Amino acid sequence: MIKLIASDVDGTLLEEGTPNLNLELFQVILKLKEKGVIFAAASGRQYESIREVFAPVENEMIFIADNGAYVVCRGREMESFFFDRSVLEETVAYVRKMKGFLLVESPQVGYTDSQDEAFITMLREGYNMKIQQVEDVLKLDIPVVKVAVYCQEDAQSMALPAGKHFQGKLNVMASGAHWVDFVRPDVDKGNALGRVQKLMKILPEETMAFGDNINDIGMLTRAGESYAVENAREEVKQAAKHIAGRGAEDGVLKVLKRLLEQQ
Repeated sequence: MIKLIASDVDGTLLEEGTPNLNLELFQVILKLKEKGVIFAAASGRQYESIREVFAPVENEMIFIADNGAYVVCRGREMESFFFDRSVLEETVAYVRKMKGFLLVESPQVGYTDSQDEAFITMLREGYNMKIQQVEDVLKLDIPVVKVAVYCQEDAQSMALPAGKHFQGKLNVMASGAHWVDFVRPDVDKGNALGRVQKLMKILPEETMAFGDNINDIGMLTRAGESYAVENAREEVKQAAKHIAGRGAEDGVLKVLKRLLEQQ
């Protein structure tokens, strides 16, 4: 019997970089909870961005934000994983040499020293992020859970050399088609889901998970019932036990509705 569901957001529940979630999902989340099934949104997005997407049910679920670096339930922090200052400085210096836009995230706010207004508009209106533009992110005295770069090239092709560069220091992953995320080496969605399972005494075989990108693979391996959406990368489909419909066509919602009938 399934007791916990964890789903990626961008590319899995909705089109990447949009807030356009099917409102029917809120009712399904509430009905599943009535039957003892907990829903968790697991995303590379910051907590405030995911919370906005799920605002009608935000107190009825768990948020695994920043690829597992920040976890919240009912508005209360469950855990957080911060950068050491020296590693942060090295990461920012590396990202500034990449072709893309730098984003540094604290648990509630993202900071960028980019002056590209199209990038800022995309973050604020597409991802519903709380963003502050600053002169230099390294002049800030803030706790940092994630460093990210938005690039025009395929994110995985940029994540691979970055991962080799920071091997042992950071976990570097493609997070969506154009994002490369840098988090502490002990952080990913799978580890976060594993800690939630342990805390709630829920077994992997009592867990269902959905994803579409490389940063979802760890989470899928923690679930007895794992699904890649039809639009997922091939590596993700290979890691999953099942294939759901496309994210933009409510593939996950259809699976959850079937599960609701069976519970």
